[in-house]
Amino acid sequence: MTTPTAHLNPAAHLTPESLEKAQRHLVAKALAEFSHERLIAPEPLADGTWMLRTTPGVEYRFGAVRAELEHWIVDEHSIRRLADGAETPLDAQALILELQPRLGLSDELLPVYLEEIASTLAGAMFKVAQGGPTADALADADFQTIEAAMTEGHPGFVANNGRIGFGVSDHAAFSPESGRPFRMVWVAARRSAAHLALGAGLSEETLLEGELSAAERDRFASRLRDLGEDPADFLLLPVHPWQWENRVAITFAPDLARRDLVLIGESEDEYRAQQSVRTMFNISQPHRHYVKTALAVQNMGFLRGLSPAYMRVTPAINDWVADLVAGDATLRDSGFRVLRERASIGYTGDAYHRTAEPSAHRKMLAALWRESPMPLISGTQRLATLASLLHRDPSGASVATALVRRSGLPAAQWVRALLRAYLRPIVHCLLAHDLAFMPHGENLILILEAHTPTGVFMKDIGEEVALLADRAVPDEVRRVVATVGDEEKALAVFTDVFDGVLRHLSGILHVAGTLPEQDFWRIAAEIVDEHAAEHPHLDSLVDLRADAFAHSCLNRLQLRNTLRMVDIANQSASLMYAGTLENPIGRARFPQLAAVGG
Repeated sequence: MTTPTAHLNPAAHLTPESLEKAQRHLVAKALAEFSHERLIAPEPLADGTWMLRTTPGVEYRFGAVRAELEHWIVDEHSIRRLADGAETPLDAQALILELQPRLGLSDELLPVYLEEIASTLAGAMFKVAQGGPTADALADADFQTIEAAMTEGHPGFVANNGRIGFGVSDHAAFSPESGRPFRMVWVAARRSAAHLALGAGLSEETLLEGELSAAERDRFASRLRDLGEDPADFLLLPVHPWQWENRVAITFAPDLARRDLVLIGESEDEYRAQQSVRTMFNISQPHRHYVKTALAVQNMGFLRGLSPAYMRVTPAINDWVADLVAGDATLRDSGFRVLRERASIGYTGDAYHRTAEPSAHRKMLAALWRESPMPLISGTQRLATLASLLHRDPSGASVATALVRRSGLPAAQWVRALLRAYLRPIVHCLLAHDLAFMPHGENLILILEAHTPTGVFMKDIGEEVALLADRAVPDEVRRVVATVGDEEKALAVFTDVFDGVLRHLSGILHVAGTLPEQDFWRIAAEIVDEHAAEHPHLDSLVDLRADAFAHSCLNRLQLRNTLRMVDIANQSASLMYAGTLENPIGRARFPQLAAVGG
């Protein structure tokens, strides 16, 4: 007989001790990021600390370093919550309730946001209880060990690990931090009710031969023949096991009953979830493709589905971007490469595709295959997610500092190598091609040699690349054209790179004593000016050395609508601003460099 406590094992990490650490970290992050977005304004005290009054009688006191880009580096251990003068435990949900009017969070959406905070705390408690490798160990670790060790989620979002829909057992089985292998579920989708899009030079047969063994293909075909179906009438579609159990078998029950969809078995290969949760890395055969699938969990303002309509042109967009990147000498010199999404599949035979208005139900059954970086590197190279540079181990030590020390290089030289591999090609793509990526930590993979960045792989091309000017492109690529003005173009660097990544990294290196932030941003300015000097004939009017730029705010988007943060089809119109930020590489800051770029 099963005892009731046996069912509690997946929740063993939910303890007072792990909660206290998770609350302290999340409250610190909320104070930092809400201050950064000017939603709250802590007051300086005479002793050099800060104080925030939230409601009558309640105040928070803490130490913090204020860095460039109005970045607040809050000392977690210094935070005290005082209610009528008495110290009380830190509670992130209580902080949200106290700040609700200032956050602009509606009564209707407040419970949803509180649930995302609770789920973020649950994930943090799992990570606290699990511990994790030291920063020094991660500096030498393999790609997937690093991937599973990441604890922060998105560095800017406070509620950044919602995964609403995952149960506690699902989290243990399928979260990236659990690091557990699992097998993909395969279904056959009737060819007349689905579509398969293939990249240049790839056939359906070649794709399947590369992803499935002959025995698997025979087993899947036999399953269809046993049901009296012709295997030639079907496409093979990988499905996340959670999605099969919780959505496909129920939401698409009629389609399964009439055999427009047929469950045909599990994969032989085992996979592990990446930081994005719905992308899986093949750990049995790492040279095989990543598989990205629809996963109907709510996280950071989106239901993480995949649109079959979007999938139709994804390989063509990837081929176009890959050809542009491969043909550009500056990008090659920077070691900048993209991981192509080579094939995509979507099922559209369901009733939801016949409704007058589109809905999330149309994004429940689709998948894509993305190149693995493993066969694309040499024996002296290692891979690490860019997110690792913002990671701190359980003792607070940073991986970035560990890499600098392991490299044996002066910190300034190491940072220059990083920014040549990361910032320079992104600047070049924008100024030379009007091309913008979403180059945050999870979307970019560093290539390391002797612990030093020498190149990067950019991924998640199909959904997130944008061409910010009305250039001539093939018809199937037109979807990525999103014409904006020069100041908004610059935000592809200012917001997504400076504010989204380098703000955090420069702060980490600064407080660790590894590299002063003034030196960090001087190097960034030099990289931008060196690029300008090397490309004097570029006619872009985008000014990356302007003294200020619009302060685009991510948490404000989520707080406005926790269920649909932005309109993917018109992201520009969805942005929310809070005045301007001083540019840390502005000419007023580094006037001596201005002449370098002409």
